[in-house]
Amino acid sequence: MKIYFMGICGTAMGNAALLARAAGHEVLGADAGVYPPMSTVLASAGITLHEGYDPARLARLAPDLVVIGNAMSRGNPEVEWLLDTRAIAFTSLPALLADFVLKGRKNIVIAGTHGKTTTTALTAFLLRENGRDPGFLIGGVPQDPPVGNHLGTAADPFVIEGDEYDSAFFDKRSKFIHYAPHIAVMNNLEFDHADIFRDLADVQRTFLHLARIVPRNGWIVLNGDDDNLRTLGMFSWTRTVKVGTGEGNDVRITHFAESPAGVEFTLTWRGEDPQVVRWSQPGIFNARNAAMAAVSAALALFPDDPTQLKLDALARFRGVKRRQELLVDTPALKVIEDFGHHPTALAETLQSLRARHPGLTVNAVFEPRSNTARTKVLQASFTRALGLADEVYIGAVNRADKLKEGDRFDVEAVIQHLDVQGVHAYTADTNAALLDKLLANTSTAREPQLVVFFTNGSFDGIIGRFVSGTKG
Repeated sequence: MKIYFMGICGTAMGNAALLARAAGHEVLGADAGVYPPMSTVLASAGITLHEGYDPARLARLAPDLVVIGNAMSRGNPEVEWLLDTRAIAFTSLPALLADFVLKGRKNIVIAGTHGKTTTTALTAFLLRENGRDPGFLIGGVPQDPPVGNHLGTAADPFVIEGDEYDSAFFDKRSKFIHYAPHIAVMNNLEFDHADIFRDLADVQRTFLHLARIVPRNGWIVLNGDDDNLRTLGMFSWTRTVKVGTGEGNDVRITHFAESPAGVEFTLTWRGEDPQVVRWSQPGIFNARNAAMAAVSAALALFPDDPTQLKLDALARFRGVKRRQELLVDTPALKVIEDFGHHPTALAETLQSLRARHPGLTVNAVFEPRSNTARTKVLQASFTRALGLADEVYIGAVNRADKLKEGDRFDVEAVIQHLDVQGVHAYTADTNAALLDKLLANTSTAREPQLVVFFTNGSFDGIIGRFVSGTKG
């Protein structure tokens, strides 16, 4: 089959295109401003890329199927041509994966407001380290496994990141509804994606829909410490394994300790002998990600005795790019990039950095970029989270002109609140000007500094320029 991907350079779209190519399909696609790193990977796999969107070109190429990416909307010239002519069948990315990749597989679907990418990578990594060849699709750039997509062996599980965001402009269901879970992981649940969901109850509703499609011979792996998940009730139609730090959980995380030397914690399955994990990944949140991944992999491979899963390989797990990724590591300066764009993620990362790097002045540099972060919906929570840093730099609100002033994240108000708390806070009209201020302040600092950038986008390139500027 000849399959055409609209928006092919996005991480999810690009990895799905590579899976389709590996499955033997002819694959091509287009994007606005064909851009690396995905463009480089796709071209090296023999996939033809086209710049921009052109209905005449699409008609001439005549694919059998068009996959319309989540970023596409009405008004796109190729979308309008497809709707006008109905000349070529089209589908969403999640529906394509359901039909061409996930059908007939024992799928492990990793859901949650936070930690999906890392937990998906961890699950695939543990399955491979325990001698299996799983398929997987990871919504980021993992270091372990060394690639973000792999078909694997049909008899082995397929691990996929289950996003609650909608599927396409013509399919407003959450992506994970398409993924036919045999094991559904619910790592945590908070309000996010204010452009899609009305409130917390709306998010809970879509997670409950995911739970309802888990078969009776499958499992739901649930964060038993999460109040928002507990209110979903009992899942009487399938089996549930609760994971957490509290005594009521089936698998418990205990004896967590973090220091400059790393992290240590224990996992105990229903009173069995505890397994000690020592690894380099920061924070209790990553320990929870590891526990969720371990339980999921164990249920998939050893359902009668999950304790058979070997966890020694976690000591070698290197994580995912842009997830607490250390970019500069000197005695005077440490620079970290993090994909954090929700206040809980910022708070947990900052708490971990305090434990991992005692004595350093912590500078948090935050870009209000996501469709929720750029609004006032979670502004108070962001203020509390950023207050855990010593100094705060807040970038320009992304696409501020698209929001009413009363709805927009109020940078000045946040800075005033932080100043009252004794936290030095700065902003600037542009991210480039913010970079100049950050470089000036860190270059004259007398104490060792830790600078952590929080953004789910490019931050207008200032992260790379800061790293270069500190080396100069």
